[in-house]
Parts: sequence; structure tokens; C-alpha cells
Amino acid sequence: MQPPQQPGIPGALLVDSEFEALLGEAIRTSDEAAPVSTAQIQPASLDLRLGKLAYRMRAGFLPGGVSVAERIERLAIAELSLEGSGAVFEKGLVYLVPLEEQLALPSDVRARFNPRSSTGRCDLFTRVLTDRHPRFDEAPVGYRGKLWMEVSPLSFPARLKRGDRLGQLRLVRGTAALTTDELRELYEHTPLCFDGDRPLSAEEVRFDDEGGIELRVGLSGRDPAAWRAAAQTDLLEFSSEGAHARDDYWEAVHAPEGRCILTPGSFYIFASRERLRVPPDFAAEMLPVDVGIGELRNNYAGFFDNGFGWREDDAGRAIDHGTPAVLEVRAHDVPFLVEEGQVFCRLKFFRASRRPARLYGAGRTGGSYQEQDLTLARAFR
Repeated sequence: MQPPQQPGIPGALLVDSEFEALLGEAIRTSDEAAPVSTAQIQPASLDLRLGKLAYRMRAGFLPGGVSVAERIERLAIAELSLEGSGAVFEKGLVYLVPLEEQLALPSDVRARFNPRSSTGRCDLFTRVLTDRHPRFDEAPVGYRGKLWMEVSPLSFPARLKRGDRLGQLRLVRGTAALTTDELRELYEHTPLCFDGDRPLSAEEVRFDDEGGIELRVGLSGRDPAAWRAAAQTDLLEFSSEGAHARDDYWEAVHAPEGRCILTPGSFYIFASRERLRVPPDFAAEMLPVDVGIGELRNNYAGFFDNGFGWREDDAGRAIDHGTPAVLEVRAHDVPFLVEEGQVFCRLKFFRASRRPARLYGAGRTGGSYQEQDLTLARAFR
């Protein structure tokens, strides 16, 4: 059985085969950069690589009507080489890195950007800038030019080097986001959220008015219920899988009665109460909830490629019961009480142009977060 169709709505996210077709044309590389590799191509996104140098900046900025190069000339304090073993990015400072990839988009395609999962879980704050554009993390239709990434380590000083993949690119034609009615129709056809092994009915799920599903934090039954970044740590080797002992960088947070209090300014890793699955013809993005219900900054890295939490039998039928989402959270201003089942974020769904050749996690040489629960970044063992 096929997912419900939305006739007359042409908008969609591009998938892996379309990314491959655009390499060398719409997606290019800077001078002296290695070609884009197939390992960078995900079901509906492309991993972006840091270039060969970084600028230490006095402040972050938006280009607006000025080129990024002009802003660098005025705000850069120092230049760091990312070649070889790379450079140390100090905690709390702002850096700007030209990316290896550049764009020459077709007139009907726009781009969106987001941090990769490991980036968010290491509390590396990132956002992508494009020349003379007044918004972060997007490039307008037909954009032609370079890409820059602002990087600011917030919890750990980090060593970064050329080729490290901190962010992702998504390409969109038209309006790809599902409306609330379309999302309800998809949910009736294929449940997207589970409580353990039990699929939640559409009546048990909270749909917002913007085509999203509200997700809740899961504290009960987990010990620890969360992880909190330690205040003083050694250098984080970002690209080295399993390089660090977990307890050297993280403190366990317990919630014996299904509640805990967040310390202002501290960074936390939680997991969702719901187990999620994203069908092959769709992708999803995690978005913050209304700030009126809590003083939280959450979800630095919230894109779910096609097939997250999705498994099939040999006949192509969906099996299993999804995967929890990891929630990256920082409390602001005052201590903040978090309780089991509290709404933490929204999950918005997007249609893809077609089913990708490979779903999320398939064929990866390294680990993915397909089997995650309260899982830290790959740098920690």
C-alpha cells in the first residue's frame, strides 16, 4: 500500500539520486577541495565539509546587503589553519569557516541548512551564511555563491579540521511541508509515534495548526534520565569516534519521581517519550515549541532523513516500533522544572520527491543513530 498522495502540490525535498545528478553543476566545490563523496549524500540531505581555514570573529553577524567577505574584513581577529591536525576552537568564541561546497542553484530550487546530529550533541552551535541574504540557514532560489559556517563551541573546547562535517544541506522545490490535514491523513495510514511497542492513535497525538506533531520528554524508566555537560573539561576531539570517556565530559541526571530541575546555562541531552518513525517518502524536522510554555533553547540539530526509525520486512511492510528522538536543551535565566510527558518540541513533516535509493542508516561504514535512545555523540564511549 502506498502513502496518501497530495495531487496538485508539486513541492518536495530532493533525494539522494537528485543530489548525485546535481554534483559538479548546482553543487560545486571550492578551489583545491576534494570532490563531494558518496559518503556525504544522505537520503534527503548532503553533509557539508569545513574548508581549509577559519576566522576568529569579534561577533556573529548577518550579511544583509553586505558580502560575507566585507564582514570578515571588518570583524575578523585572527586566521586559523584547519589543515593537518586542525585547530582548537575555544569555548564561547565565534568562528567563521568557508565551506568546501558552493552552490549554483536552479531558478526553482532553494536550500535549507541544519547542524548534523553529532554537532548538536557536542553543543557546537552552528549556522550557515550566504552572501547578501538576511537570514541564517537558508539560500534563496537560484542562489549562486559560496557558503560559510559560523561555529561557536558552547560546552567544550573542540578540535576541528578541514573536511569535518558539521552541517547538512537540503534542497527544496515549492512547498514541501505537509499541512495539518495532510499529516493527519498520513498518520491514519501509517502511525508515526509509538508508546513502547504500541502505536499511538491519531486521537492520542497532539497535532498543531502548522502541520506538526508535539513531542514529549521521557524521564520515567530511564536512569539516568538525562545527561548534563560538565562545567570544566578537556579538549573535545570532534571527529574521533570513541575518543573520550563519557564521564569525563558528562554528568548523569536522575529523575526518580519523573521530574528534574535544569540549571540555567547548562546543556542537557534528553530523549523523547515517543518512539518515532519517518516513512521512506517523507522527512521531518524538529522545531522549538512556543516560548510561552518554557524558558528553553532546544533542538540545535533536528532533521530526520527518510527512514529514521523505519524498518521493513522483505515484502516492504513496515515493522518494529520506531526510535526515540534525542532532545538537546539549555535552560535560560532561572532554574526550570522538567516533568515526565512535558511537551518539548514539534516534529514537522515534508514530502520527498520520491523514495531515496537508501534509507537513513543503510550502508553506513560508521554507526548511525537508528538504534539510539539516550545516546551521546560518537566522540564519547
